[in-house]
This record gives sequence, C-alpha cells and structure tokens, in this order.
Amino acid sequence: MTSSYRIGLVGKPSVGKSSFFNAATMNDVPEGAYPFTTIDPSVGEAYVRVECAAPEFDETCTPNVGYCEHGTRFVPTKLVDVAGLIPGAHEGKGLGNQFLTDLNETDVLVHVVDFAGETDLEGEPTEGHDPREDIDFLETELDQWYLGVLEKGINRYSSGYVTEDDAIEEDLAEQMSAFKTNEDELKLLIRRVDIGFDPEEWDDEDKLELAREIRKATKPMVIAANKMDTSAAQANYDEITSDPEYEDLTIVPCSAHAEKALKSADKAGVVDYQPGDDHFEITGDISESQEEGLEQIRDFLDAYGATGVQAALETALFDVLGVTPVFPGGANGLGNERGEVLPDCFLIPPESTAEDFAYSLHSDIGDGFLYAIDCRSNRQLGKDYPVEARDVIEVVTTN
Repeated sequence: MTSSYRIGLVGKPSVGKSSFFNAATMNDVPEGAYPFTTIDPSVGEAYVRVECAAPEFDETCTPNVGYCEHGTRFVPTKLVDVAGLIPGAHEGKGLGNQFLTDLNETDVLVHVVDFAGETDLEGEPTEGHDPREDIDFLETELDQWYLGVLEKGINRYSSGYVTEDDAIEEDLAEQMSAFKTNEDELKLLIRRVDIGFDPEEWDDEDKLELAREIRKATKPMVIAANKMDTSAAQANYDEITSDPEYEDLTIVPCSAHAEKALKSADKAGVVDYQPGDDHFEITGDISESQEEGLEQIRDFLDAYGATGVQAALETALFDVLGVTPVFPGGANGLGNERGEVLPDCFLIPPESTAEDFAYSLHSDIGDGFLYAIDCRSNRQLGKDYPVEARDVIEVVTTN
C-alpha cells in the first residue's frame, strides 16, 4: 500500500528544481536552465526512510512496495514537480492557474531555492541575487492567491446568501474547502490573528494576515537550500539562518547535483551509496577527474551530513506534517497468510488512533474493528490507542 501523501516541489525556473526531482525519483524529466523546462506537473515516486521493524523480530521483511536495504525501509510517497511559478502567478500569469491547481493537490511544499544567487526572480542568469527575495516572492504569491479565495468567502457571507445564524467561519470553510481546512481550524486561526468574528470590521491588512495564517496551516513549507556545494550558497545560508526574520522557516541545506551524481554512480556500480547516507564508498574503476568530483561531494557530505534531498522530503513529511509510519502485523505475528513478512508500511496522519489505522487499511476493516494487538508486546489495544511511529499493529475485525 502506497502513501496518499503528495509533496509539491515548487520554485522559479532554473534553480535546480528538475534536478532535485530527478535526484529524488531517478526519473528522466528534462533538465535545462531555461523557463518552463517542466510544462506539465511531473508526478514521480520518491521514498522516505523508516527504520525497519523486522530485525527486532529476527525476521527479514518482504516489502510489497518500496524496498529495504541494511535495515532501512524506503517507503514510497508521491513527489509532484509543479510548473509555472513566475511573478504574477496568482493573477494567472505564465502557467499561473494551472500552477495553483496542481499546487492545491499537494499536502506539503518543498520550495527549491538557488542559495548561490545565480538566478534572478524570472529565472534568468545573474550574480549576487539574494535568496530571501525568492522565499518572500513565493510566500507573497501564495498569500495573494489565498486572499483572493478568502475575499470570495467574505463576499458570500456579506451578500445575504446566508442566514443570520451562520458564522463567518462556516462560509469561509465552504469557500476554502479545496485547501482542506474546516470550520474549527478557521475559528482557531481567526482567534490567532485576533481580528474578531465580524468581517465588516476587517481591514485589508487583517484579511491578508488571516490569508497568510490559513496558507501556513494548510500548505506548510520546507526550504531546500540548493546549490550548497558552492561557497556563495554557504555564505547566504549562514546569513539567512541567522536572520531573525527567517527563524520560523525550516531550511534544509541541499545539493541535488551531488545526490544525482551519487545515485548514478551507484547504479553504474562505481560507488556503494544508500540515499540519505552521510558517506559512500568507491567500488569501481574511475578516472582521475571522476575521483576528483566524488571527493568534492565527499567534502560536502562531511560538512552537511548528507546531500539534503532525502532530508528535505523526510523533514516535510515527518517533521512538518507529523506523518506516522506504521507496520501492519499479521495473525501469526509479522507475516500474513501468503507468508510475506511486514509487506506494508503505512504513512498515516498525526494523532491517529488504532481505529483510524484500521480505516486506513480498508473501510470494511474499520467498520468491523474489535481491537488491535501490539505485535511487540502482544498487548491488546483499544480503538482510542494513539498510534506511534514504527508501531507494529495487528487489527482484529469482524470483517
């Protein structure tokens, strides 16, 4: 069973977004330093790492999807390369409307930013560009898009389509349902910005602030600080991560180029490398220039602990969204009737219960839920048991 989570990859042209996508999925999307290299949103399968539970039971797992290497389970997730981010996207410029539609089908965003400052806001080659402008530019585009939808909800509320009993959060929830929000969340966010519940008293700044809070809650973001194998990017990274205005951002240092090079070399049998590792071993015959390139990558791994591609995806899912990986156990411990051992690893929403997990397996299993069993302790678990990361759980159901 694969994950239903979709990570959206966004960024202006020529920042290395296609390189990041290719490095993460090893799909061959065309790479090029010109706008609209990617016209349609490419959807690829990327992987996030979960420590496999099978070794704790002296077993070897047999994954249905993804794979397992040296005790690390690589669990598939969807990566969507979203095209068309240029200034004015929220007004429909460039591929603006398509950009926003594709973006809306994602759960969390990874914003690939050229931290070397070699591309301007339009994606054209330059020098000394401040990456903060790119970060601000994307947030502004999204905030304006959210503001447009928010204002339609306010107009709907003010136009008399609704009865006097309706609260503003009900109309906003209906108008903004595509953003996967609801009345309770909107009520909380309106309280957070402290503007009261009468939209007639909201000025433009109030509306923008509310739109921004809704955007942060429903489209959380990780910054992939790309091209960190350059000295200019490293200097920018140090400056931006110590800037108080940007301290609430999650920034992951990254070199998509290094990840792609290592995966390609591993595929060719030249190096032994596991995605996300902080090291690799040269195992084949290589030229002097290839060795020089690999040693530069090794220096980068020594400095930053990894290429950052895996880290950006895992930070997005596990740290920012709080997704919980869970292994379904079987009636005879880890296996199922086909003799497969831990064939699946599910990625389920944070704060899920045992009953929620049963429903994620199948609606019939959820409907007939009796209890669950912790396969490590053989303890019986009720429907309200809060599922934890890497739990191995067997569900007992009437269906």
